[in-house]
Amino acid sequence: MTSSASTPSASVSQLQRQVRAQQEEIARLHQLMEKKEAEWEAAKAALFEQFRLAVERQFGPSTEKYRVAQGDLLINEAEAAVDEEDAADQEIVANDDVDASTEPCQPAKRRSRGGRVALPPELPRVEVVHELPKEARHCHDDGTELKEIGKEISEELHVVPARVEVVRHVRIKYGCPACEEGVQTAPAPAKLLPKSNASPTLLAYVATAKYQDALPLYRQSQIFARHGAEIPRNTLARWMVQTGERMTPLIEALRRHLLQAPLIHMDETTLQVNTEPDRPASSTSYMWLQRGGPPGQQVVLFDYDASRAGRVPVRLLGDYAGRLVTDGYEGYAEVVRKNSITHAGCWAHARRKFVEAQKVQPKGKTGKADWALNQIRKLYGVEKQAKGLAPEALQALREQKSRPLINQLRTWLDKSLTQVLPKSALGRALHYLDGQWQRLTRFLDDGLIPLDNNAAENAIRPFVVGRKNWLFSHTPSGAQASAAIYSLIETAKANGLSPYEYLQFVFETLPTLGENDDLNTLLPWRWKETLPV
Repeated sequence: MTSSASTPSASVSQLQRQVRAQQEEIARLHQLMEKKEAEWEAAKAALFEQFRLAVERQFGPSTEKYRVAQGDLLINEAEAAVDEEDAADQEIVANDDVDASTEPCQPAKRRSRGGRVALPPELPRVEVVHELPKEARHCHDDGTELKEIGKEISEELHVVPARVEVVRHVRIKYGCPACEEGVQTAPAPAKLLPKSNASPTLLAYVATAKYQDALPLYRQSQIFARHGAEIPRNTLARWMVQTGERMTPLIEALRRHLLQAPLIHMDETTLQVNTEPDRPASSTSYMWLQRGGPPGQQVVLFDYDASRAGRVPVRLLGDYAGRLVTDGYEGYAEVVRKNSITHAGCWAHARRKFVEAQKVQPKGKTGKADWALNQIRKLYGVEKQAKGLAPEALQALREQKSRPLINQLRTWLDKSLTQVLPKSALGRALHYLDGQWQRLTRFLDDGLIPLDNNAAENAIRPFVVGRKNWLFSHTPSGAQASAAIYSLIETAKANGLSPYEYLQFVFETLPTLGENDDLNTLLPWRWKETLPV
């Protein structure tokens, strides 16, 4: 009787345990489903953000100024500019027609219609005098001869098109009429490319057109043909490669000057070289950039390398142990550690991440990205206020105004990191800021360190623009030659010189120097001292 009563009780307990186990399993499955759904939602949101950013990159403005007008990109920019002027004039007229009984205000400034710009006074002037005919120089009333009482002067900009001509070097020979021996000939002028018929002016013209104005060589060949000079593209390319190779001693002189600078900016960008040994034509190579030096003695150096590995900065910087400003790429870590370099980060890159996060926000709403961008804007406001200050004074101002902003940003960052999905655009911006924090805040303790790496990005931009036109280099030697000529052009620009005039001077002077002559006389700031006032 007892055993039969216990059997149903045991069965009930067993069933209860099974029910509880099933309930726990169902609860676990529900939690797993909720977790998976959250992961799917996060992945969907991340993919949607990536899609919106891809659309922005493809069709939106490249500037980081969010939702700027794209008037400069319109094909009808001339008509658009006229329409803008008419609208501005109508607005001024409307303001002028406001009831005079209202409180008086400052009159609106009318800008000159047509956008005429004063012609630079340093341009040469050619005077063309326009006289009245002799029969018109008498008074209509009494016939008295008219006297000159003044002048009406107007100026117009005149352009002389490029002219292709041949310079003939005639070397006179002398000989003895008696013995017919001892013939002597005037020496040939020194040439940058001895076996070519390219003058220094032609080489400077071609180099400036390609490397500053981004005009590919095949188009230059067509332009020369229109002027009556048939110069194949292959010939132009060979000239540029040989010219770049001849610039090697001057490039090394610039490099020695650069490595003496207290601070160097570095950046790198991609490049495709079609015929590189042991590499497919589609392989990605890199053009590296360094920039540094005091005001008026800036050096900008381009260097080609097939790799983006950390060994490249080690090679380029040698034993340099000063300050280095870069973006967040970790390839610089090896040389920083090896040379004990003070490594600073770039706030422009950090800001860019938050700009991307701002772009994927719902329209009309503000969020964390806006707060971060506003805080970074305040940091740049301090730098603008400090423009022209000595490093010590700049550091003191940063201690007073920038450090509190940085402390606020750090507190906000620590809180926000736990509230945002890591794979979202905002999450990536926050984690970039957190990972680069030590480098980004290094400017607080050193007045020589700038807030960003824009000096390098501005210098490398002409190469990126040119790459869109000529697309790739054919050989490594061509890439290295391009690096050398880009270095001279961008260094000249950084020192306020005309690239064409500087290249012409270098191409004319370098062949005349001997092995013991000082190459430093060819440095841009040394040449600038010799320019006529």
